[in-house]
Amino acid sequence: MDVDKKEYDSEGMEHFAKKVEFLDNPEKRGDIPPEQLLRMVPLDKKDNILDLGAGTGYITIPAARMVEGLVYALDIDAKMLDYVHTKAKKENITNIKTMKGSINNIPLLTHSVDIALASIVLHEVKDLSASLNEMKRVLKSGGYFVCVEFEKKEKDPDNHPRISSSLMEQEIKKVGFRVIQQLQPTDDLYIIIAKK
Repeated sequence: MDVDKKEYDSEGMEHFAKKVEFLDNPEKRGDIPPEQLLRMVPLDKKDNILDLGAGTGYITIPAARMVEGLVYALDIDAKMLDYVHTKAKKENITNIKTMKGSINNIPLLTHSVDIALASIVLHEVKDLSASLNEMKRVLKSGGYFVCVEFEKKEKDPDNHPRISSSLMEQEIKKVGFRVIQQLQPTDDLYIIIAKK
């Protein structure tokens, strides 16, 4: 990890290491390997992909191996983006571009990506409608939006913030996407694939 150690004290580095471990935990991701998730998406070799809330590159790295286009890793945490950059460099992956930014203000041109992928991140946004509109803005006409989230349960022992699949589908349609597929690969996880 090439994270500048001078910037962080030992407590900061320990916190960062715990965050990486948490984000890379398959259980946190719903036990779906990123390659399996990406095979569910209508990918083309030339596609440009936007990974929203990229974190450790859990999806960014495998996506970059599957396409020749650019894979944009968007995250608000600069340390995470450094981590993704270092990981890609180690694996000689050259088609990843890291970007610091938020989901409701994506630093990309309008109509610049073929696929926008939000995996286990939308439950954290303050204004879901604004974020979905921003994703729609950066997608090319006919582009795909892929949403992966944990289903909202009546009794969540950990009291995590969740968005039900029915509400998510409703919000996705409200901003003008056409939902083409809804999958439930596990009891807890849902995937919605929508087209612009």
